[in-house]
Amino acid sequence: MTMRKARLWMAAAMMTIICGTVFGLTGCKEAKAQEDAPAQAVKSVELIRTSQSWDGVELPDYLQGRPELVAVKYEFPAGQKLGWHHHPVMNYGVLVQGELTIIGQDGKEKTVHEGEAVVEMVNTVHHGENRGTKPVILYMFYLAQKGLPLAVQHPEIPLD
Repeated sequence: MTMRKARLWMAAAMMTIICGTVFGLTGCKEAKAQEDAPAQAVKSVELIRTSQSWDGVELPDYLQGRPELVAVKYEFPAGQKLGWHHHPVMNYGVLVQGELTIIGQDGKEKTVHEGEAVVEMVNTVHHGENRGTKPVILYMFYLAQKGLPLAVQHPEIPLD
């Protein structure tokens, strides 16, 4: 007898004993149905595969040396604007709630919607805005190196 069959037999025996003596048959019908259901398959959906940032610029070559991978969760209240900044390292993320508009210093814009992936600009000054009515939740993943900042702020550039 295989291990799977043995486990199923033991579970059936336990259900018969428990259902027949303690819970009654109605509580056990659900458990039996779940046991008989086939296992759910793992699903995967590729959100993005690219070698360009959202504005169409080619990403730089990988840094030399040991990588430091960083994951950050950002929450932007409705109406919030981030200051001008640039990223010296490659990064990408997934927006899980709301809409975030990214504006390059050249005026190019990209609005990222719930469930979408985005690849940020590298070494290009930009800022982000939550123009929506609900908070933005964004998970970003950085391919950095120890000691490198994830972002460099530019307070000398005023926001509109």
